[in-house]
This record gives sequence, structure tokens and C-alpha cells, in this order.
Amino acid sequence: MTIQTILVVEPSPIERAQLSSILTTAGYTVTVAGDGEEAVEIARREGPDLILMEVVMPGLNGYQATRALTRSEDESLARIPVILISAKGQDTDKVWGLRQGAIDYLVKPVTEHELLTRIADI
Repeated sequence: MTIQTILVVEPSPIERAQLSSILTTAGYTVTVAGDGEEAVEIARREGPDLILMEVVMPGLNGYQATRALTRSEDESLARIPVILISAKGQDTDKVWGLRQGAIDYLVKPVTEHELLTRIADI
């Protein structure tokens, strides 16, 4: 699978801008969302190749949004890979994230090298 478009879901404007900058510099097209509800809506409308999803968000959190996407009856949504990114780094957090359908779980702070390597490995 070739990744070209990435949806970054991050409530913090600073962290959202940092991730977007890393990804656009690396040649990806980036769309952003500030919460889980917006992420699901954008994913339905635009069909990104990958979603980078923060876990801790107001309203629909990252686990819930990931589950809504990966278990969707809409095959075009269910096929979009999701990588969760969070400061919540306990093993139970990671296991729960993967059980929701995420393909990977990165713990903040995420380095540019780690992020780009994980995306390239998809």
C-alpha cells in the first residue's frame, strides 16, 4: 500500500502543527482534525490512506473513533489503517488500542524518524 494522504487527528494545535510539518516535509498530503467526530466525518468524505489518531480527546476519544472506523460496515472506512499516538504508554493502553483495530501504537514524544519509519513500514 502506498501512503500519500494522511489524516492527523490531534486536539492540540501545537502538536497537530508539528506532526503536519513533519509529514508535509516528507512529501505527504495532510488533512487535520481536532477531535474524533471530525476525524470520522473527514475519513468518510476524503478517504485518507492513513490516520494518525491521538487517544485522549474530548467527545469521541481515539479508541472510540478508531473502533467506529475499523469496524464500520463501509469497507472504504474499515480498510483505512489507523496508528494511535498518545502519551498514554502503558501496555494496557497499547493492547486496548490494538484491540480497537489500530495497526500500531506510538508513545509521545514521537521522533520524526520513528514516525516516518512506521509509516514507511505499512
